[in-house]
Amino acid sequence: MPIPSRTRKINRTFMRDEVYHTLLNWIMEGVLRPGEKLVDTELAEYIGVSRTPVREAIKRLEDKALVETAANRWTRVAEVSVQEAEQIYPIIWTLEELALLMAFPNLGERQFKAMQRANARLAKAIKERDPVEASKADAGFHDVYIQRSENPSLVGILMDLKIKHRRMEVFYFDACFRAADSVREHNQMLEAMRSGDLDRSLKMIRANWVASLERLRSTPKEKQELSGN
Repeated sequence: MPIPSRTRKINRTFMRDEVYHTLLNWIMEGVLRPGEKLVDTELAEYIGVSRTPVREAIKRLEDKALVETAANRWTRVAEVSVQEAEQIYPIIWTLEELALLMAFPNLGERQFKAMQRANARLAKAIKERDPVEASKADAGFHDVYIQRSENPSLVGILMDLKIKHRRMEVFYFDACFRAADSVREHNQMLEAMRSGDLDRSLKMIRANWVASLERLRSTPKEKQELSGN
């Protein structure tokens, strides 16, 4: 079971949450690959904790459909598929439109500059063929206006969906690297927001997500077969 060559030891005061977030990050960033078996004893030994917090973390990840189990047989990282993207992307863009609608009066130059910086990181990551950093930068761009919605329930739902979105982008890295158009799409969104054009901003959010889904759909067939589809 491949895991990072080095990792910081867990702070025992916050052991349960830290173990959970460690495994969550490994799944989101592709360190633990779709379909990979999870052995609690190995994970516990490597992280430096007992098996109990590892088992609890795995159960939490199972509740989020990021881990699959078959009783007394195996526990593994859940597979990813383009079909799953087709289910969740329309939900994400609809909720992001709602988030922007709520956030629009709260957006100013500080937020626009943060989005601009995130988009610059995205362009750099795509150029350097770094899918993890590209995924983080893309999320950082969208998170600016999501957070400014000031609606914790909406933010929480979107953050859960974005976990699945991010690991899809990392796994289907070819689609991520064909996403140079996303930088341009982000710039168009930012231009519309800066000009105060809410309708165009909402249309650009949907267009960006629709284009992202099309990039995943155009992933080479052999890549989709590797994911079990």
